[in-house]
Amino acid sequence: MIEKTLMEQSQKRTFGLTNQNLRSMHSPKRKIWALLLFSIVIFLTGACKKEKNSFSKEDVKGAEKLIGIEFSKNNMDTLYPYLQENRAGFDSLRKYPLDNEVFPAVRFDPLPRNFVPRIQDDFPVWEVPSDVELPKQTSALAFYTITQLASLIKNKKITSLELTEFFIERIKKYDSVLQSTITITEELALKQAKKMDQELANGKYRGILHGIPYGVKDLMAVEGYKTTWGAEPYKNQELAVTATVVEKLQTAGGVLIAKLVSGSLARGDVWFGGKTKNPWDVEEGASGSSAGSGSATSAGLVPFALGTETLGSITSPSTKNGITGLRPTYGRVSRHGVMPLSWSMDKVGPMARTVEDCAIVYSIILGEDPKDQTTTNLDFGFDPKKDFKSLRVAYLKEDIEKDTTEHKENLKKAVETFKNIGVDLTEIELPTAIPFKSFDIILRAEAGAFFDDLVRSGAVDSMVEQDQKSRANSLRQSRFIPAVEYIQANRHRQVLIEQMHDVIKDFDVIISPTFGNKQLLITNLTGHPVISVPTGLDDEKHPTSMTLVGNLYDEASILLLAKAFQEATAFDELHPEGY
Repeated sequence: MIEKTLMEQSQKRTFGLTNQNLRSMHSPKRKIWALLLFSIVIFLTGACKKEKNSFSKEDVKGAEKLIGIEFSKNNMDTLYPYLQENRAGFDSLRKYPLDNEVFPAVRFDPLPRNFVPRIQDDFPVWEVPSDVELPKQTSALAFYTITQLASLIKNKKITSLELTEFFIERIKKYDSVLQSTITITEELALKQAKKMDQELANGKYRGILHGIPYGVKDLMAVEGYKTTWGAEPYKNQELAVTATVVEKLQTAGGVLIAKLVSGSLARGDVWFGGKTKNPWDVEEGASGSSAGSGSATSAGLVPFALGTETLGSITSPSTKNGITGLRPTYGRVSRHGVMPLSWSMDKVGPMARTVEDCAIVYSIILGEDPKDQTTTNLDFGFDPKKDFKSLRVAYLKEDIEKDTTEHKENLKKAVETFKNIGVDLTEIELPTAIPFKSFDIILRAEAGAFFDDLVRSGAVDSMVEQDQKSRANSLRQSRFIPAVEYIQANRHRQVLIEQMHDVIKDFDVIISPTFGNKQLLITNLTGHPVISVPTGLDDEKHPTSMTLVGNLYDEASILLLAKAFQEATAFDELHPEGY
């Protein structure tokens, strides 16, 4: 239709000619004009038929400037047809849809050469005390630990249904301010809670999570409920799958009460419904992207939650909201049913009040999963009664001294606390001779691949944030990352893996600032486990933290040392006022 219109317009407008004045010309002249007109029409028709996304050699020369490379004219002449073939290949790829669960054939392996995993003790049979009483003020239940709540349920001092209704009411009461929750899974929660109460009445006790409410970041699918990924284009999305980690918690007796805010497509604390707030200071955001998990746990809307981390999304909101967050080793916890952002960097982990709470949840969600081929069957466990003084502990003294964040003073005090409880510390430094600026393209390229359809369809334009640092902009620019540079960055990543292994192999734990140095970037690239632990409040009464880094697949050591710190301090017992 467009071609026909253009042809008609060209016949009418070209040199002011019409059929009538053509007929008035002498025959030879009429033939010449007719041929000229025909040629122009053919040219215009060809232009219309030309693929709208075709490119010229000049376009390629412009792309050379973006990439930082230049070819000669002769090279360009031979290169151009090859690029056209590449483009045809790209087009053919896009005709075949990919399911969310399809993982790239090339998988990330965090293991350095000659790596020998540490021998792990089994997890304990989690003890449930019998002497926990209901508080005089019911609201105090909001800040009970998993162990305390488990005692109340097991000893029938409160029912799972009562506890579930209590936390759901808290979400309804406070979430209009905090904006931490996307969906309250009330129908499912009440059904699960009643089932747990009936089982307990019949003498069946599933374990320490029996009847305990919790929430998950809304990157995790739950069949029958929306999984929005925090983003406008997906706010009505329902997936016919339940994430493995949710299934494991349900099997252990946990009661899912809420799907909590993820910053839009796992970026920051802004989502399609607003901005998640920090309960310590509602003028501030909760940080991201596990913003809802951090805010809701801190404010006592859930006893614990699951978050995900690719480049700080558990440790940052755990810090900001004053809770404890464990990011396990890459591959320790299944990501089946969880939105991919970066296949080679994503991890799932618990966010809770205490180290022990994190250990309890971690012991349930970890393990090999045939639905996630990156998961491992390496030894795992945690012995909380082991002597923490036997740990070989290092600390990043220079990084701590150079820290310019509000965390510095409390971190220095934390180092002194470790010394006072009998921990010997050795000064070390992290790798430095690495092209750190190159590594972000790994995350961005992988995210761009998963969200390719979103970008090409234009639906990315409907996301709430559209500024330079937004996820939408990050996804668009991912189309300009050359495959060669992505591979090169991963080669340098392998060098970093080896260098980091050389730094940590003689130690069990490294004490590090959470922010202000390269630790967060390095450990997310290498896959090492970390735990973010509260260290108090700064001058503005905002939470501060430190990070403990462990060897690959040795969560036990960082859990043990972090638990010792929390037993020597009371920072994990601090809660925001007004909740």
